[in-house]
Amino acid sequence: MEPDKRRLRRLKRDIKKAGNKSRRQHLKRELAENPEDAPHTEYDFGGKSSAALNALDQDATRRRTRETREQEEE
Repeated sequence: MEPDKRRLRRLKRDIKKAGNKSRRQHLKRELAENPEDAPHTEYDFGGKSSAALNALDQDATRRRTRETREQEEE
């Protein structure tokens, strides 16, 4: 695996881990402070979102040709 690809995957994993930890802490705090509205609470990931890193590793191993897709759909 290429070093850049490995580095990006590690970065995305770390960002997701930090965001999930923060989200769990937020939900636990909301449950303690306001149990009635806790199931309906929203969480903003802010800088801990990995959405910007999605689909960055579009190399040949991830691409499918049009013919392959058409064969799979049949």
